[in-house]
Amino acid sequence: MRLLVYSHDTFGLGNIKRMLAICTHLHSTIPGLSILIVSGSPMLHSFRVSPGIDYIKLPCLKRSDSGNLGVRYLDLDIEQVVRLRRELILSTVISFKPDIVLVDKKPEGLAGEMEPSLRYIRCNLPQTRTMLVLRDILDTPESTIQTWSEHGSYKTVEWYYDDVLVLGSQRLFDVCSEYAFPEVIRRKVHFCGYVARQHSTSSRTDIRKHLGIQECEQLLLITTGGGEDGHHVLSAAISAIKQLPTNHRVRALVVAGPELGATHAREVHLAASLCPHIQVVEFIDDMMGYFAASDLVVSMAGYNTICELLTVGRKAIIVPRVKPVEEQKIRAERMATIPMFTTILPSNLNPSLLAKTITDQLRRVSVDPVPTSEIDLEALTRISDIFNNHSRSRSGQFPTATDQFRTITAVANA
Repeated sequence: MRLLVYSHDTFGLGNIKRMLAICTHLHSTIPGLSILIVSGSPMLHSFRVSPGIDYIKLPCLKRSDSGNLGVRYLDLDIEQVVRLRRELILSTVISFKPDIVLVDKKPEGLAGEMEPSLRYIRCNLPQTRTMLVLRDILDTPESTIQTWSEHGSYKTVEWYYDDVLVLGSQRLFDVCSEYAFPEVIRRKVHFCGYVARQHSTSSRTDIRKHLGIQECEQLLLITTGGGEDGHHVLSAAISAIKQLPTNHRVRALVVAGPELGATHAREVHLAASLCPHIQVVEFIDDMMGYFAASDLVVSMAGYNTICELLTVGRKAIIVPRVKPVEEQKIRAERMATIPMFTTILPSNLNPSLLAKTITDQLRRVSVDPVPTSEIDLEALTRISDIFNNHSRSRSGQFPTATDQFRTITAVANA
């Protein structure tokens, strides 16, 4: 069976990390599955890709703080790069002939670049099943409904998609009601739970020994994912560490992120160099292991980070992003009942408050993971089940969106 995965990623590492976790699990649980990822992520090559998984790299786009698209590297107009990406995706679909297509987050793709491929699939690959993958929260209901209405996303999902896989809990955030999904789309929605991450093969003891952490010391880990918009958190955290009480034996590891700008990176390294118990690295390939080895984490509230923290049960102080979308802020609010998270909004963030919060939390930490049984972390298992059910029904006994598309077209042309 052939799986094609589309993940656009113009900002940060979140989308591609999440899709790689799904792909790795699917390949390990479904025999004979070949996975081809199509992505514009500039960091895709930095991740471990398992045998049976390969990727096609699209030219990079970027998104400004205001949400506008631009070209990241090529000296071309945005229209030229979007056209190039659209044609590369379509040619891949034509040649690869996938049995299943997973589209991450945007139903029509970035700048509508998936629409020709979706239309080709419906007209020429009738057995191919298309699935839209949505994280738990996209943005505020008002903003998401407006965006989906303006882009025609509701119709795109109705015509082209067989399933909508929501990587979250209906109890915490019901996308069907929050985003006003019509009934025809609600029938396609599967709430899969959150994506648990694979535990590290490195032990807590080994990682702390590698970092030179003594038994009497506590490890504070600061990360903002890719780092592109995390300078304010890193800067406040380094300043806060310098204000911690001298009787607290704290060692800090700052993961600056590979997408932190050069100027900000220099500032972070300079500020940390003045404090001997702060170490700065750009990137960690084994973040799960380092989360488990830490006593407390300071981070943003991205989907992957929250899932990783939930998996290892590690306490964290989270500073959610609030623009250009409020997804992280809403996630932090909905997760507020879980005792492992303490939230500080960016508007309230300052070194003194952060230092006090770090001190309070470090006094209460335990080596044992915080229980997270109230959060459903079974997304990977449920997605595998959906794939296996599709594999058993490929004989045609269940209609796909292709049948719906042909019916709609026939009615429109009558």
